[in-house]
Amino acid sequence: MANLLDKIKKVELVGRGGASFPVYLKWKTVKSEKSLEKYLVINGAEGEPGIYKDAYIINNYPEELMGGVKIASDFIKAKKIYFYLNKSLYDSKNKLNRIANSVGLKGEIIFFLKPVDSGYIAGEESTILNIIEGKNIESRLRPPFPACSGLFGMPTLINNIETIYNVYLVGKNKYQNKRFYSINFNKKNKGVYFLSENLSIKQVLKETKNYPDYNFFVQIGGDASGEVLNSNQLNKKVDGAGSITIYNLEKHQPEKLLKYWLNFFRDNSCGKCTPCREGTYRLCEMFDNFSLDMRKEKDFSDLCDNLFLSSFCALGTSAPIAVLSYFKNVYEPLIVSQKNLKVLKKNVKRKK
Repeated sequence: MANLLDKIKKVELVGRGGASFPVYLKWKTVKSEKSLEKYLVINGAEGEPGIYKDAYIINNYPEELMGGVKIASDFIKAKKIYFYLNKSLYDSKNKLNRIANSVGLKGEIIFFLKPVDSGYIAGEESTILNIIEGKNIESRLRPPFPACSGLFGMPTLINNIETIYNVYLVGKNKYQNKRFYSINFNKKNKGVYFLSENLSIKQVLKETKNYPDYNFFVQIGGDASGEVLNSNQLNKKVDGAGSITIYNLEKHQPEKLLKYWLNFFRDNSCGKCTPCREGTYRLCEMFDNFSLDMRKEKDFSDLCDNLFLSSFCALGTSAPIAVLSYFKNVYEPLIVSQKNLKVLKKNVKRKK
């Protein structure tokens, strides 16, 4: 355990829940706290649409996962270990409990079911603490951060399932700078792949033989909060929770897709802060009134700025990402290309 932090720091491991926060810093903070009572929370909420790698890990690598939990628990000397799991993962609790005993995991293990219909925000780490404590389903003001004052006011280490799995690999000197990718085709043909974290989007699609033979665009990092990119922007790495969703450029329905994104954040807002509660509602209202033309309205851009700059938690700040990047990278270039095509056809006719 003495050199575990050094190993984690050396490989530059980051959290795989979406925020990509350095694991080394979080673990060091919890370890350095003087409190005799500390908690470990394993986040298996996986509430971002288009991401299902945690279920894949539980089904295929449960021993390695529980080995990682043991490493984390022993490192911080956790009094209790909480598994916070969504409904689809909760059925694995008996299997995980048996493996915990076989790997010699110490400390009380509590399996906590993510409340049904609790929304997107119920996967945010400070919200998870509130839910476990029986409080309102809403995020906490930070600082203090959970690593210093988390569950029941005590230092708490919160990592998602993939992060803990990676810690196991680091501890056993088996980590090879790989990550899990969830790949979707219009929410169909789902697949999980374990590849280098340094690959570009294009490389991931080609290595997995998922590169489309039609005009397409992608959304990376999640089907709700992820950035949307066109097929000429695929040389960047996949960030966030590691998903790639592919859309057919010619067959997708812009209004249907935009309405899905906007409605998702409106329906999942906890209502705690005004920018998010009112902003997500007004964006949906603008879409109903202006549809695709709302992108030209100053009120639309102002609302997006307010959401990003003023929202209390990540739900509000993430709400405009998909819509704005879609307009910028997909819709506007598509309109321009269609206009250019019309001009080209007119010129061809004139020459004839």
